[in-house]
Amino acid sequence: MKFEVKTQNDDLWKSSFSVLLSITLFSFVVVLSNISIKLGAISRHYEMKYLCTLLTIEKSSLNFKKLSKLSNLNSKQKMWDLCREFVKQ
Repeated sequence: MKFEVKTQNDDLWKSSFSVLLSITLFSFVVVLSNISIKLGAISRHYEMKYLCTLLTIEKSSLNFKKLSKLSNLNSKQKMWDLCREFVKQ
């Protein structure tokens, strides 16, 4: 006859591993979302700079509309002031 004693060590290891895995996955998601937000801000900045460069060369209404959507500015004078800041840099 074979006699086995079951211990709780295995269950404790599995539960601690699942908690550690959950924390790791959550941290990974937070880091990835933070990186995506930062990349979005950087790409928006460069797109605004590109549109300002286009406006200095060609003053089309399409470029003004695109820049207005990106910068949330409605006045052309404010957009010109913004573009002067970008062109200086």
